[in-house]
Amino acid sequence: MLRWVALILLLLLIGLQFELWSNHGGMAEVTSLRVAVKKQSDENDKLTQRNQALAADVNDLKHGEQAVEARARSELGLIKQGETFYQVVEQPANAASATAPAASGTSTSH
Repeated sequence: MLRWVALILLLLLIGLQFELWSNHGGMAEVTSLRVAVKKQSDENDKLTQRNQALAADVNDLKHGEQAVEARARSELGLIKQGETFYQVVEQPANAASATAPAASGTSTSH
């Protein structure tokens, strides 16, 4: 009688271990869900930092004239009355190299 009880308990243990380690609802699924939760948590942290930065920017725009002025200057190119605007135009790299030998006078073409 004791052997039958031990055999039934052993079969029950094997069945439970199989359920625990099988793919559907087992340890593999728990591990993959933990990885997904960690990935989502990291994404949430990034988005939280972005939201905080945007909230600070909105607060500056609502309560400070300097932020509005700085944004108008950088994005719209606005200047104050009485200021002088200077624009520096740089030559493209290929145009600068093409004019360099002619300007130095070392060209030997006839």
